[in-house]
Amino acid sequence: MITVEEALQLIKDQTTNYGTEEIELKHSIGRVLQETIVADRDFPPYDRVTMDGIAFQFDAFENGRKTFEIEGVAAAGAAQFTLSNPDNCLEVMTGSIMPLETDVVVRYEDVKIEGNLATVLVDKVRKRQNVHGKGEDRKAGSEVISKGVMISPAEIGVAATVGKSVIKVAKLPRVLIISTGDELVKVHETPKAHQIRRSNVFLLQTTFQEYKIDADTAHLNDDLENIKVSLALYLQNYDVIVMSGGVSKGKFDFLPEALNDLSVAKHFHKLKQRPGKPFWFGKHPNGTLVFALPGNPVSSFLCTHRYLIPWLKDSIGLKKETVMNAVLAAPIHFKPDLTYFAQVKLSSDVDGKLLAYPIEGNGSGDFANLVDADAFIEIPRGKDVFEVGEVYRVFLYRGLG
Repeated sequence: MITVEEALQLIKDQTTNYGTEEIELKHSIGRVLQETIVADRDFPPYDRVTMDGIAFQFDAFENGRKTFEIEGVAAAGAAQFTLSNPDNCLEVMTGSIMPLETDVVVRYEDVKIEGNLATVLVDKVRKRQNVHGKGEDRKAGSEVISKGVMISPAEIGVAATVGKSVIKVAKLPRVLIISTGDELVKVHETPKAHQIRRSNVFLLQTTFQEYKIDADTAHLNDDLENIKVSLALYLQNYDVIVMSGGVSKGKFDFLPEALNDLSVAKHFHKLKQRPGKPFWFGKHPNGTLVFALPGNPVSSFLCTHRYLIPWLKDSIGLKKETVMNAVLAAPIHFKPDLTYFAQVKLSSDVDGKLLAYPIEGNGSGDFANLVDADAFIEIPRGKDVFEVGEVYRVFLYRGLG
């Protein structure tokens, strides 16, 4: 057996760049940006009015003028106006270009308009108040979106602003998820007393969908020769194969033998952790990676989030995320010399600290317990009792809020 840290490094060493592709901006949400987006002009591109009101010369107000004759109305989308008389004003709308020969905007709420005259009702104004200066946000040619971010509606909006109708993103690996075992039936079927439904493939498939990967699925029964025939074909057609079950020490756990016979080089098998000890990882000579996860659902889910997803993020060039830690809100007792991944419910206290409440389950087969928790907390080896107030890393599998 190897440690969690050793397994993480072995997997990290197999980080794979699958290249880039260009897609339409409207289809890019959730993909990882593989180019730097720069401003094609100043942001904003002109001195922009930020309040509906009137625009005039600051010096005129400072010299005592409170009432201004209105020369016209500058609407958003109209060409730039010019104030012809320094004793006059122009009505301006939010988003319009600040008229030439004006340098202050007073909002309508602070103005009284009677006929063609506008009277300022406040005693003080600031030069260039309610004016968003040209280039204040970004200068032309400056970076507005960094390479390596996951594209959200915010990035799409900014990319559209600079005219990027097509965008370069990381190409995604071809992924196959395989369930194994004679005891499994399809999800729509009614299982017999000795059977269960194929739930793990749905868990894994939807996890990949969060990264815009539409993984295919397959099933292998407990027959060594049939497993080898099917795997030989799959290894030629996919970049990543994720398997669930068939990697422990049971008489029908044929995957390690089959993978060896198909020349898939084993990097490790079995980890010093709970749950998820019987985890097999290897690589075929053609570059296909095989993540053979434990069959117990909690084990499979944990290994996916602790190992597979970090590898995927590295491979598609996603920027490193901030490590999330939480404070134990209840003690944990765990004697084996293994890294322990406990399921926890998360909440924050009045000071904003993230608190982790352990959720007791019935082992790695207790799939239902996952819905009561929010994350796994990684409890290191080295001691038996982990006290309230100690801080450890957490791996979320649902959003908080």
